[in-house]
Amino acid sequence: MILADSLWRKSVVTVVAAGAFVSLYEVTALDSRYAARQAARREATALPSPGARLAFDATAYCKGVTTASGVPAQRGVAASDPALLPTGSVVDVEAGDPRYDGIYTVMDTGPAVQGRELDLYMWSCYEALEFGRRPVRITVLRLGWNPNATSPTLLERIFRKPAAIPAASASTRDPAMTATSGSTRPDTTTSAAAPASPR
Repeated sequence: MILADSLWRKSVVTVVAAGAFVSLYEVTALDSRYAARQAARREATALPSPGARLAFDATAYCKGVTTASGVPAQRGVAASDPALLPTGSVVDVEAGDPRYDGIYTVMDTGPAVQGRELDLYMWSCYEALEFGRRPVRITVLRLGWNPNATSPTLLERIFRKPAAIPAASASTRDPAMTATSGSTRPDTTTSAAAPASPR
């Protein structure tokens, strides 16, 4: 009834409705492809946990005498992005070729090594050129220099040690118990020499 009588009110309601429709129409709805791209981007830049299996691209290098960490360049040394695999990390590389499969220690960095890339040191430049660029699977055995950031072994996972129970201190022991013989039998010399209590 209120809108039927006034042309001005009809035009205001129409403009407000059109503005609301346009603003809702411009909102971007997240589709599954967008969400998958965002998840892949987060996964590519997230610090891996010890024991994680990741897909990397591997290349090879042969130049250089010492690495960024100061150790000599030698077989078994790899370079990576320090934001993803810090120096000191130990990885198990599966390259699909037994000559290159094995355990590598990340001791080097480089400006060209960014993201999920691993650069393996090879003594021969011909071998490095033959290696080229290939996809590899890595398992993070240790992350950085921290010995506590290692992947648990199979035996450690099966036989997980229970938390240590703290030993009782001397002040909490019963004075009537002797600790010299290792038994928990009451000390008879202490109880025999004790005065009798009045009745």
